[in-house]
Amino acid sequence: MLSVLRELYAYREMYKNMVKRNLRTRYKASFFGFLWTFINPLLQLVVYSVVFSTIMRMNIKNYPMFLFVVLLPWIFFANTTQEATGLIVSNNNIIKKVYFPREILPLASTTAGLVNLGLSFLIAFVALLLFRIPLTLSLAALPLVMILEFIFTLGVSLLVAAITVYFRDVEHIWGILMMAWFYLTPIVYPLNVAPGKYLKYLFLNPMVTLTEAYRDILYYGVFPYFPGLGVFALMSCFVLVFGYLVFRRLSKGFAEQV
Repeated sequence: MLSVLRELYAYREMYKNMVKRNLRTRYKASFFGFLWTFINPLLQLVVYSVVFSTIMRMNIKNYPMFLFVVLLPWIFFANTTQEATGLIVSNNNIIKKVYFPREILPLASTTAGLVNLGLSFLIAFVALLLFRIPLTLSLAALPLVMILEFIFTLGVSLLVAAITVYFRDVEHIWGILMMAWFYLTPIVYPLNVAPGKYLKYLFLNPMVTLTEAYRDILYYGVFPYFPGLGVFALMSCFVLVFGYLVFRRLSKGFAEQV
């Protein structure tokens, strides 16, 4: 593992350039450009708010903010992992011609997604104040939760990026899985909607702990449940190691497969 970290450090300039390229090209040639970082989640917020607070009568105080503070992290996870499914194939030219640690591709993509998430939270802070929801000392825990989500997302990205090279259908299947995963996570609805006897099963979904942590910090203004975050941290590290091992093993055949 130390040798891998040393190799990644040796290619740190390439990693930085890939992060910058990802951020530049994400909305290249679009009229609003980088503003889509903010416009996209805001448009989704409007749609979900209308559907669930008006049509489906979700009676929650400041429902748009109840939704917004967890919709942003979900968009980061869903978009980054979906992008990862085509990451190796779309970079086939550089993979065939140049040697570099292949892990840099999902690492740079996930880092760019994290930067977007951080910028989106700046909009969320302003929106919270407009809705008269105070920002409290619990914000001190926000970087920790973001780092844990980054680790988990990177692990999943490594896994799906490697598998998709050999099974291209994963790119399409993953989008369907993300849709189901979204509704199995308390994003548009509160956790207490689930019947008590099913609640323990709901927590088998790792995104539940993460979602509740973000909502505690930003919407309720309290510190998250740290024992639960500890379990999520251990699981995230396991997912990262497992994803890396699968990626490392399958990466030997990337050049031939793409």
